[in-house]
Amino acid sequence: MSVLKLTIAVKLVLVVILFPLCTNASEQDATVESQCSRTSHYDIYLSGIHTGTMKRTETWQGQSAVVTSTSKASILGIGTQYDQRAELSWSNTRDEWITDNFHQLVTGFRARDMKVSFSHDGLASEVDIDGEKDRYTSTEIPLRDVDTLAIQMRQLLLQGRTQFALVRQASDAIEPYQLYVKKPVSEQIEPWGEMTLIPVEQSGAEEVTYFFAPEMDYQLVKARYHGIILKGLIELNHYHSTCDKQ
Repeated sequence: MSVLKLTIAVKLVLVVILFPLCTNASEQDATVESQCSRTSHYDIYLSGIHTGTMKRTETWQGQSAVVTSTSKASILGIGTQYDQRAELSWSNTRDEWITDNFHQLVTGFRARDMKVSFSHDGLASEVDIDGEKDRYTSTEIPLRDVDTLAIQMRQLLLQGRTQFALVRQASDAIEPYQLYVKKPVSEQIEPWGEMTLIPVEQSGAEEVTYFFAPEMDYQLVKARYHGIILKGLIELNHYHSTCDKQ
């Protein structure tokens, strides 16, 4: 698994739960404070070796958000930095979270400058990579960046779904995922101590298991990337929020 592939997988698992859990799954659950922000810091491990860090900041304005993230990783002397800025909003016609656009910049290993815009409530996209453009479409499930995909995953969890399908817009393809909610487990999570975690298993282009902590407003505290040869792991080490609990 390449450094960039691990970075993309880590990015995917970092953004699953951006809001505190509410009691029902109506459109009202999609609202947040008129203005607030959340910042999360994670450690990145590959086969037990600490290889990098990631910082994410979510800035909310009503039912829209800007999510920025920076990830730095180095494996066997090969380094890469991953920066992304995504704009997303709530679609009243679909009752779903939709990506408006995102800009992804990778420097170092497999460097690229990727800009993507979405239309038709997420069913169509235009991808510009280093000046070369391509278009993608989906018949039913909207195409999303990893941030919006993760927020929609949380919305489906609120609806009580135990399995569902989502699609990510990758650099040169669209990647479908199947997700399955599993029974809660108890684990020791430092520095917060023992927690009840809810695993969500993802299959498809990337196989990932996400672990959410109800005691922390269902924030993602750990995730495992199930590579064929190498195994990836991310763990939350710091979290700060100005968004009030609902």
